[in-house]
Amino acid sequence: MASSSSSSSFPNIYSWIQNLPPIHQWETPSKSINLCPSSSTHPSLNLSLSTLTNSKISLSITANYNIPIPIWTSKKITPNPTSKTLIDRDGSSTGTSSTAPVAAMLCNFIEDLLRYCSTRSGASSSVRLPRGYPRQDRIAETFNAAFLGLSFVVCIYEAPADLRGACLHSLKEQLARPETREASKTLMRQMGSGVEERWMRSMNLAITNWAAEMQAARASPVETPSQLFSYSFSMVGLLKVQLYCPIIAMTIVKASGPSPDDRLAFSLNYHQLEGVIQLNHRVSVHEKWIEIKVNTDNIRCDVVKLLTDTLMSERGAGPSEKHFPSRIALQMTPMQQASVISVSVGKSSENAAREIGVEKGIEASFEPPTGIGLHFSAGESYTTSLRPWKFEPSVYGNTANLNWFLHDSEDGREVFSSRPSKLALLHPKAWFKNRYSNVNRPFTRQGGVIFAGDEYGESVSWKVEKGCLGGVMEWEIKGWIWLTYWPNKHRTFYTETKRLEFREVLQITLI
Repeated sequence: MASSSSSSSFPNIYSWIQNLPPIHQWETPSKSINLCPSSSTHPSLNLSLSTLTNSKISLSITANYNIPIPIWTSKKITPNPTSKTLIDRDGSSTGTSSTAPVAAMLCNFIEDLLRYCSTRSGASSSVRLPRGYPRQDRIAETFNAAFLGLSFVVCIYEAPADLRGACLHSLKEQLARPETREASKTLMRQMGSGVEERWMRSMNLAITNWAAEMQAARASPVETPSQLFSYSFSMVGLLKVQLYCPIIAMTIVKASGPSPDDRLAFSLNYHQLEGVIQLNHRVSVHEKWIEIKVNTDNIRCDVVKLLTDTLMSERGAGPSEKHFPSRIALQMTPMQQASVISVSVGKSSENAAREIGVEKGIEASFEPPTGIGLHFSAGESYTTSLRPWKFEPSVYGNTANLNWFLHDSEDGREVFSSRPSKLALLHPKAWFKNRYSNVNRPFTRQGGVIFAGDEYGESVSWKVEKGCLGGVMEWEIKGWIWLTYWPNKHRTFYTETKRLEFREVLQITLI
C-alpha cells in the first residue's frame, strides 16, 4: 500500500503506520510512503517498512532508485501479533501499553540523531525517556517531529548528491512550518534538558555543515530551516525562554578588516548560541488594581562549540576563536493594552565602578658648595576600573525595555557598536586577548555570560485593572542578542558582530 504526499506537506508517518494491517495480511514483504516529492529528473526519498524473521519489522529511509538504496535503518521492532492493526491502538487485546512499540520507534529516532553530535564522542547514546512518555495526547505530533528531524539530518549526511538538494529543500520547508515548530517545542519539553541539548547540537551541526558546503561551492546563501529554535513556558512564578541558534545562520550587522582566512572562518562557524531567559513574576492584588511584578532570575548566554577541541585545532584556529555576547535586549509587552494602568521600571546600573588610588612622591637634592641647587619633582597616578556590563531599563508606552551592554574596559566604548584600533588588535595585553582565561575577563571560562537578579536589573511592574482578576493575560517577550568577534589569540584584523531576534508569547494567570 504505497502512498504519496504532496509537495506542500510532510506525510503523517504516525497515522500511516497506525493504519497498516498486521503483517500476516501483507501481500508484499514491505510497505512504503513517499517523504519527498519525486520528479522526472530526481528520484524520491521514501520510508519503507519491511518484515523480518520472527515476526519483527524495521523502518528504513531509502533513496528510491531502480534498486533502492537504504540510507538509514531502524532497530528491529516487535508489533503485537494479536492486534487488528500493525501497531495496537488501545492495547486491550494483550493488556500491554499501547505506546510500547511507538516509544521504541521514537527512542530509535532520537538515539540515531544524537549519534551525529560530535562533541559527545564516547558518550552513551541510549535515551531514557520520562515515565509515561510519549504522552497519549501528543503522540502523533512528537513522533512525526522526531522523524522529520532525523530525516533532515540523515539526508544531509547520507543522501546521494543528485537527490540531496531537492529533498533538503523540501524537508527544510516542513521544518519551518508553524505546525512543525510547535510540535518540535513539545518534543523538546518532553525529552528533558540533557537530551534536548544533544539533539539541538546534532541538528545545528548538520545545518552548519550544509551551509558551509554551500558557501564553499559559492552557491546562493543557505536559508536554514529557522534562524534559531526557541520555545517558552510559564509556571507559577516563573517565565522561561530557551533558545538555540547556529552561528553560521545569524545575521551579520557589522564587519571590518580583511575577510577571515579559512581556519578562522571554520572556528567562527562551528559554534552555536545557547540562551536561557528566566524571569520571576509575582501577582499582588490591591484594593483598586492588580500589580504584576517581574524581575530577572537568570539570563544565560553561551557560545558552545559543535566540534571537538581536536577538530577545532586541526581544521580551525582553535576553540577559543569564537564570538562572545556583547549586548542583550529584551522587550516585555502585555497583550491586553486596554487593561494596563501604568508601568514602572527600576534604576540603571552605575556607569562605572571606579577604584581610585593616588600615589604622590617628592624628590629633592642639594648641590653645594658652588651654589645652592634645589630640585623637586612630584607625581600622582590614578587607576580606574570600568564595570564591563551595564544594565539600562526604559519604557515605551506599556512596553518595558531591558538592555545589557558590554563595554571595553580600557576606553569605555560599547563593544557591539565599535571596533578596537589596529594597535589594540595587536597588543598582547588588551582586555579582549586571552579573554577566557585572564582574571579580569567579563565572561565565564566557557565564554558566556550570566546575569543574576541580584546583580543586574531591578524589577519591572505593571498595574492593571482589577477586573482582570482570575483571568489570564498574555505577554509578548521579544529579544535580540548580539555576538561580537574580536581576535583572541589568532593574528587577524577581522572583526564582526552578528545578531539574532526571537519572539515568544507567555501567559500569566492573575490569581
